[in-house]
Amino acid sequence: MKYIKYGSAAVVVAALLWSVDGLLRIHLQLSLTASVIVFWEHLFGAILLAPIALYSFKAFKQLTRRQWLAITGVSFLSGAVGTILYTAALGRTQFIPFSVVVLLQQLNPIFAIVTAALLLREPLTKRFVGLTAIALVAAYFLWLPGGMVNFSTGDGTFMGGLMALGAAAAWGTSTAFSKYALKGTSTLHVTALRFSITPFFALLFVGASGSLPVLGSLTFDQFKYLAAITFSTGLVALIIYYWGLKRVLASRAAVLELAWPASAVAIGWIWQHKGLTLIQAIAGIVLTGTIYLIAKDTRTVTDKTKKTATSS
Repeated sequence: MKYIKYGSAAVVVAALLWSVDGLLRIHLQLSLTASVIVFWEHLFGAILLAPIALYSFKAFKQLTRRQWLAITGVSFLSGAVGTILYTAALGRTQFIPFSVVVLLQQLNPIFAIVTAALLLREPLTKRFVGLTAIALVAAYFLWLPGGMVNFSTGDGTFMGGLMALGAAAAWGTSTAFSKYALKGTSTLHVTALRFSITPFFALLFVGASGSLPVLGSLTFDQFKYLAAITFSTGLVALIIYYWGLKRVLASRAAVLELAWPASAVAIGWIWQHKGLTLIQAIAGIVLTGTIYLIAKDTRTVTDKTKKTATSS
């Protein structure tokens, strides 16, 4: 019982840290591009995890070619593309509320399930298709409460929402690859590899954005915020989350993870002084509720499978 309590607290703490993470990224976006932020964030994480990577060198030799491809895919999609798009979307919070950027990340499970179905060639249930349709409509009105793009803000609102959706798609898709990567190895090993590989992909985006000249000229203030992301809201929050996830049922974690969107709405209102419109609030509730049902359905099946495997 005590392990469940601590595990639940860990999942909630990680979710709250992810909300604070957004504020740190918004501050850094004032002086650095998203790709530069993601490069340094993962390089700091790789340095922190270097002892684990070196200690686990023998375990890495046992990884199959498919696992290496999966880890590389996770590093590219989740580490580089997803995080860069999410950070870039947060840089447009003058056009799209911070809470909306976070709420749109709730679409993550849909992309994860669809990708897994395509890889495993499994049919999707009618219930999932129906819930997905509702979630997408809700996400549309959360992003564009008037039903149309607000051209008075230029492309700010449109691009901010598009980047947020892109981040959800990248993170969700990489979840399917993570299952291949984790076979026969630990989450910490895969995380160490991901943080070691991602800086190379992030560097490509740094070059493409023309930000190479500023890459090596960090100010103390920038270094401080990047270190804060690494040691609290980034790598450390991820470790706390996985630690908690091992101690609670996945179906229970689906409820606990709602602390992220809930806290994001509160932070957006307190820090940005931007609340959701009535339409956005309704859309946000419908989206979160629908995604909760999708995640609960998926994780309940996972829990039953684990129990069956344990009892047999």
